[in-house]
Amino acid sequence: MVRGRDACWEHCVLVDATRQKVRCNYCHREFSGGVYRMKFHLAQIKNKDIVPCSEVPDDVRDHIQSVLSTPKKLKNPKRPKLDKAANGQQNSSSASGGLHPNHGSSGQRGSSCPSLLFPHPSPSVQPIVDDAQKQKQDDADKKIAVFFFHNSIPFSAAKSMYYQEMVNAVAECGVDYKAPSYEKLRSTLLEKVKGDIHDCYKKYRDEWKETGCTILCDNWSDGRSKSLVVFSVTCPKGTLFLKSVDVSGHEDDATSLFELLESVVLDVGVENVIQVITDSAACYVYAGRLLMAKYSSLFWSPCASYCIDKMLEDIGKQERVAMVLDEAKTITKYIYSHAWTLNLMRKFTGGRELIRPRITRFAANYLSLRSIVIYEQNLKQMFSHSEWLSSIYSRRPDAQAIKSLLYLDRFWKSAHEAVSVSEPLVRILRIVDGDMPAMGYIYEGIERAKVAIQAYYKGVEEKYLPLWEIIDRRWNMQLHSPLHAAAAFLNPSIFYNPNFKIDLRMRNGFQEAMLKLATTDNDKIEITKEHPIYINAQGALGTDFAVMGRTLNAPGDWWASYGYEIPTLQRAAIRILSQPCSSHWCKWNWSTFENIHSKKRNKAELEKFNDLVFVHCNLWLQAICQSGDGKCKPIIYDEMDVSLEWPTESESSAPLLDDSWLDNLPLEYSSP
Repeated sequence: MVRGRDACWEHCVLVDATRQKVRCNYCHREFSGGVYRMKFHLAQIKNKDIVPCSEVPDDVRDHIQSVLSTPKKLKNPKRPKLDKAANGQQNSSSASGGLHPNHGSSGQRGSSCPSLLFPHPSPSVQPIVDDAQKQKQDDADKKIAVFFFHNSIPFSAAKSMYYQEMVNAVAECGVDYKAPSYEKLRSTLLEKVKGDIHDCYKKYRDEWKETGCTILCDNWSDGRSKSLVVFSVTCPKGTLFLKSVDVSGHEDDATSLFELLESVVLDVGVENVIQVITDSAACYVYAGRLLMAKYSSLFWSPCASYCIDKMLEDIGKQERVAMVLDEAKTITKYIYSHAWTLNLMRKFTGGRELIRPRITRFAANYLSLRSIVIYEQNLKQMFSHSEWLSSIYSRRPDAQAIKSLLYLDRFWKSAHEAVSVSEPLVRILRIVDGDMPAMGYIYEGIERAKVAIQAYYKGVEEKYLPLWEIIDRRWNMQLHSPLHAAAAFLNPSIFYNPNFKIDLRMRNGFQEAMLKLATTDNDKIEITKEHPIYINAQGALGTDFAVMGRTLNAPGDWWASYGYEIPTLQRAAIRILSQPCSSHWCKWNWSTFENIHSKKRNKAELEKFNDLVFVHCNLWLQAICQSGDGKCKPIIYDEMDVSLEWPTESESSAPLLDDSWLDNLPLEYSSP
């Protein structure tokens, strides 16, 4: 690593020369492999297993991106003749397209990335744009902006994956292209896009046959008379919105909810459904039991995110924890209520925030406290700095109270304790917070959280047992399922780890899950024969590649790659390990569904609005799916960084739909 000559060293630090490990100055994430991999991290370019930096300033990111797009200088370059210089520049401009990485997509293995040794970009790689062309582009930009402004389109729409696709398609058609009319948008084009989604639905059905799927049931109430339920179905390839249902007046009727759940299961196919995730309210618990009693091959599970968040809420009611969480809220509330104070805080924290406003659950309180602990010295320096002391704010009683709190030893002692005992649970919440398969990790995660809490209190029972009781009460009474135990048993990174104890509950959970999934006597016989082969890692399961893959591959991928000699157990393992644990990542805009079920409409209007909601929700879900790299990755508990962006923070809620286009439907859509 040529430290003195590489511009990237201004933004990272070497922490281990032997392993070439470097640490980012902004998010503090560490990478092995030297400064080369750090460039992609800072440029926010996904490359292999490199996570883009979420804290890098825009100007630094843009600079690194521009340097990455600069080609490597050739050794001993020949000086071109003057009369050919213009020609050479044009040729290099036309051929340089392949040198610019696509910053919106994940990097591909084997793709080239130029060196950062010469950080000044060569003008030859920039396309030549004459004044007339630039004027055309400026005019086009302005017209798009006017369209946004006039129609009150949120600026976030420009981040949509469909935005540039639309512009590219228009450009392909040329100057004679005429945009679709109001009538065409709400009629034939709506039908065509709906048809495309149904084609996608058929592809998902084929995937469900292999991996199984999970039905997600989300419910909402306005607290008065309106209660709605939204159904979607998810698998590793993606999530599909199915429908919304008005259950007002029957929201507490377990039998009605069971019949509703059953209808969705039958639509998706009983043979495809592994589990149904719902709320943990008593009526849904009973409806789930009725469903499992009638269809013995599937499981009902509560939302893991909700249950773990409830554990954190219960811990937050402990006297010491409650006090320090309230004090942390006082600090953040004061800082964020004054623009000048907030800007000063950001100056001292390097632009980093103390709060996570888009994480709306109880875990956000612990994450804010964790940020305060991380930036303890920064905050103390801020409130003792001359810029603060000379301000009018420093003399106010509320500010002086905040400063006194920040210099109170009792506060910091309690803060460190609360962060230490909550972080193991926050880490599990981060693991299950999303639509990707996390089934194989939740059982071990709960056990590791309890061990970490016990270790923090150095085995003093009177300190750690009250927290264990909180966790066990939620885990045993609400969350734990044989499916979780079976998934841990079938996760090779856990099962073959000599440090993890395979307890009786895990073994019994595996047996119970196999009895449910093995629907024929022949399947049960085959699993009985194949079980010892997995236990003893025989055959393909014991090869060098399989042993390495236990921690390098996602559990489902590991079984798909190495479980071919025990196909019946392989199929069961893939179907279990391909399921998520949570439904809270899916942030519906409930006003849209309320709009469907609240207004009186004729049959034609209701059908068309339902079509638009179906198209809109599924396009939103497809965008979420495609924003990731679409690959299941192994989860390493100890390396899970809760300070990085969570899926629920990066995925915006579905926007509110306008129903004014339903007015004056043409005759062909009118009710008879």
